[in-house]
Amino acid sequence: MSKLKSKLKSTHPRRGALRAAATAAAAGGLTLAADSSAAASAAGQSPPTFVTVTGAGGTPGGIDALSLRGHRTVGVTLPGHSATDAQFALDYQCPQQPESLARRPSPMAGVGLDQFTAAAVEVVRRVAAFGPVILYGGSMGGATLNRVGNTVPHLIDRIVYDTAFCCVDLASADDYLATPEGATSLAGNLAAVIVADPATIGAVRSNYRTADQDALAGLKEALMAGATDAEFHAMLASLHPDESLTASSENSRVRAHTWGRIPRTYIRHTRDRIIPIELQDRMISEADRLTPHNRFDVRTVDAPHAPNAEQFGRIVDILDQLPECTR
Repeated sequence: MSKLKSKLKSTHPRRGALRAAATAAAAGGLTLAADSSAAASAAGQSPPTFVTVTGAGGTPGGIDALSLRGHRTVGVTLPGHSATDAQFALDYQCPQQPESLARRPSPMAGVGLDQFTAAAVEVVRRVAAFGPVILYGGSMGGATLNRVGNTVPHLIDRIVYDTAFCCVDLASADDYLATPEGATSLAGNLAAVIVADPATIGAVRSNYRTADQDALAGLKEALMAGATDAEFHAMLASLHPDESLTASSENSRVRAHTWGRIPRTYIRHTRDRIIPIELQDRMISEADRLTPHNRFDVRTVDAPHAPNAEQFGRIVDILDQLPECTR
C-alpha cells in the first residue's frame, strides 16, 4: 500500500484542481493576441498548440481564455474520463444511492499512467504536425507530463507544470507527499468524501455532491481556501467522481536525456495546501540539478491549489507570454 493511501487510511485523496472554469479575456488581451498572430503570420511561423492534461478527477478540455487570445488549445481525454465512460451514473444523482455508489464497478478500474500517457502522446503526435506544442498540466497531471516528456521529447517545444508533480529524485507523487516538504499537505482532508472501498470498485470514488458541511469545509481548506462558496461549489461540480487507484504511486520519474531536453516552466502557487510551496520548490530544485544547463523558468501566482477565475487569469497571462507564443 502506498504511503499516501496509508496516510488516508486506505483511501486516495483528490488532488486534481481543475482549470474547468476558464476566465474571459479582456479587450486588451484580444488586441495583443491579434498583434501576436499577425507578427507570427508575417514571420511565416505557426502558432503553438497548448495540449492540456488534467489532474485527478479532471474534465477534459482546452483553455478557452487562451483561445480568446488567439492560441490553439486542446485537452487530452484521459481514459475513463470521456462522456461515454459512465462516471456520472444514476446513483450519483439526487437522491443518491449510497449502496450502489459503494459497490458499482468503476470505469477507471485497471487504468493507470500507461493508459494516460498513451492518450496524451497520441494527441501530441497529432497536433505536432501543425506547429509547436506546449504541454501543460496541473496537480496529478504532472505525472503524465513526466511520462510524455520521456516518451516524445522531440515533439514538445515546452512543458508547463502548474503546481504539478514533477518527479525527479523520487519515483511518484505519493513518495513526494511523504517527504518533510509534503508534511503540511492537507491531502488527507479529501478522504472525507471517499464513498467506496477502492479494492471493491477498482478505483477511488469521491462524492463531490455531498452536503456534509464538515467534509466540504475540509475540501475547501485543502483545495480552494479564500474562494467564495459559489466558486468552490462550481469547481466541485466539474470534477469526475472516479479516479485511478494507482496513478499516484506509479513511477513517473523524469529522465535527463529525454525529458531533460525540453524547455520547461513551473508555475508556483504560494497558497497551495495540497502540494505545499516547499514541496513545489523541492521538485524545481531537483530538476534544475538534474539538468543544470536547462533549468526551470519559474513563475509565481498568489493562489491556492485550485485558482478561482481571477487567479487563473494571471496564469493565462503567464501562458500567453511564453517564448513560443511571442516569437
